[in-house]
Amino acid sequence: MPTETNTALITDDIVVFGILMGILGLVHYTSNLNNTFVKKFYNVLPPLLLCYFLPGLLNSFDIISGEHSNINTISSNYFLPGCLILFTLNLNLKELWKMRKNAGIMFIAGMIGIVLGGPLAVWIMSWIAPEVVAGETWKGLATLAGSWVGGSANQAALYAIFQPSADLYSSMIAVDVFVAYGWMALLMYGAGKEKSINKFLGADNSDVEALTVRMDNQMKDKARNPETKDLFIMMGITFSCIALAQLISGNIAKYIEVNMPQLAQFSLTSKFFWLIMITTIIGILLSFTKARNYEGAGASKFATVFLYILIASIGMNMNIFSILSNPMLFLVGIIWMSFHALILLITAKILKSPFFFYAVSSMANVGGVASASATAAAFHPALISVGVILAIFGYAIGTYTGYICGILMQLVAPQ
Repeated sequence: MPTETNTALITDDIVVFGILMGILGLVHYTSNLNNTFVKKFYNVLPPLLLCYFLPGLLNSFDIISGEHSNINTISSNYFLPGCLILFTLNLNLKELWKMRKNAGIMFIAGMIGIVLGGPLAVWIMSWIAPEVVAGETWKGLATLAGSWVGGSANQAALYAIFQPSADLYSSMIAVDVFVAYGWMALLMYGAGKEKSINKFLGADNSDVEALTVRMDNQMKDKARNPETKDLFIMMGITFSCIALAQLISGNIAKYIEVNMPQLAQFSLTSKFFWLIMITTIIGILLSFTKARNYEGAGASKFATVFLYILIASIGMNMNIFSILSNPMLFLVGIIWMSFHALILLITAKILKSPFFFYAVSSMANVGGVASASATAAAFHPALISVGVILAIFGYAIGTYTGYICGILMQLVAPQ
């Protein structure tokens, strides 16, 4: 069979990678400018969205070709597991346990709202407009579940596991941004009405005030300027763990494929599935060792760099013009998010939990580290660490829960 010709204007991966890095640098530089117009622009189009869509535009206009590039394969096999390890490295289960009554239970409630809300939204839409969620649409929605429990890294992991079409995935990115950032805007608006909402919930805010003091002290104790040896040790830990995970995952996938081929329908014969599972477990195990101290030297910052390279490489596979091909998917996202919000509201009312825990637990699920941190900062800068801790926990379980949600959606989706 003849190989399809690459008709893109730029075909050299070295040049393409340089273009992607230039886009990331430009977006991050401009998004931090102290300019009123620029701030308003990025309030409408968040930096994360542009890092997906600018490479997508280049692909859509045949300037570069994601289909014929090896950049996404390299990013998925190195940068994705790398960022999962570095993000989960700082998972503080002890601190999370201290917050179990409020933040812990609220986070779990939000996670349940996402995992069950997806199949519910698909089931409701199958009655209203079955063509919207028919066929393999569940594969794209499964990537959304990964994002809404963990973050972009988990979404990328599930994209590689379920392999939805590029057009479908482009639509999911649009739904993710529109619904998630719209919900985030409502939560941050609610931060300004915190007292009134706490009164409605019957909540006592003294726990949040005590937590503010505790988190402020911890932030001051951990921070340090990294030395060159710290950077090499972090990279050594990360990529040696990836190598180990690659070795183990290949053997597991091959064994299941030979001995239990019927499990292929659950992606259990996929080497990449096991790669993501194993690297996440390794990251959690490392959080119990002295390796977790490298968070103070910038582990999560390296993870964020890896993540954005991955995002740009995924973006170059998108066809931007396909986003409006199924606008009813936005309704699926809104139904899904509404169920998540309702479950959290019921839980907060029962626990009499302060609105801070409602908002941060929700965004730790839906938005990941950046959004959870921004939402926490709307209440008090010292509380950013709470958002980070919960979001890291989301990274640790996001791929697993997103996978379960995807399978549930497959079961209820019309064929």
